[in-house]
Amino acid sequence: MKIGDLAHQTHTQVETIRFYEREGLLPEPARTATNYRIYDAQHVARLAFIRHCRSLDMALGEIRVLLKLQDAPAQSCDEVNRVLDEHIGHVAQRIDELKSLKAQLTALRSQCGQAQDTARCGILKGLSQGGSTSAPHAHQHLASTHGRLQTKARSP
Repeated sequence: MKIGDLAHQTHTQVETIRFYEREGLLPEPARTATNYRIYDAQHVARLAFIRHCRSLDMALGEIRVLLKLQDAPAQSCDEVNRVLDEHIGHVAQRIDELKSLKAQLTALRSQCGQAQDTARCGILKGLSQGGSTSAPHAHQHLASTHGRLQTKARSP
């Protein structure tokens, strides 16, 4: 099948498929004489695996490790367990960060109990001051906490 067929069958954008190829997560497909990519059932299965991992918010590095392990079926699954245990730890850390963020936003929201002109808005004043209501890790809650396993580019 051509890339458009693969995209349609797997509900994945063509550019995302190309991205996964560039990242080495999907094997290079065969090409026709006119240089069209030709995909098969192996690509469909691998792409489904990648998409499932991404739906679990796994970083590309984690997926890369899991794919390598999947390609070595006789190997022990200890490494698979380690990757999942680390990912669970990252998720727990992000939950803690999100709880902290929620508390900060709730405290900020409490600074403006009623509608008034924006010159007296407690929320805008709190955001301008950047004091106790600003998140100490303002971008950390949005960034991946996967550290060493994260790759240079985030998948689409």
